[in-house]
Amino acid sequence: MKKTIITLILTLMTSSAFAYSCPALWAELDYEIKAAKDANMSDAKIKAIQKLRDLGKKAHDDGNHKNSEDLLNIGLTLIKG
Repeated sequence: MKKTIITLILTLMTSSAFAYSCPALWAELDYEIKAAKDANMSDAKIKAIQKLRDLGKKAHDDGNHKNSEDLLNIGLTLIKG
C-alpha cells in the first residue's frame, strides 16, 4: 500500500502540468535507485544512474531545468528498462 501511495504521489508530481518538476524526478530516481540496490542491480549500472541523478540536480541548481529534466528522465528510463 505504501508503494502505491508513493507511486501515485510521484506520478502526480511529475505531470507535465507542473513546470520544473526536477525535484520530483530526482526524488523518484532516488526511490528507484534504492529499490535497484535492494534488487541487487549491478553496481556499475547504479553508479551510472546515480551520476545522471547528480548531474540532473546540478543542472537544476544552475537553473538549467530542461537539461535537468532530460538527465533525470534518462536515468529513470535506464533504471526501469
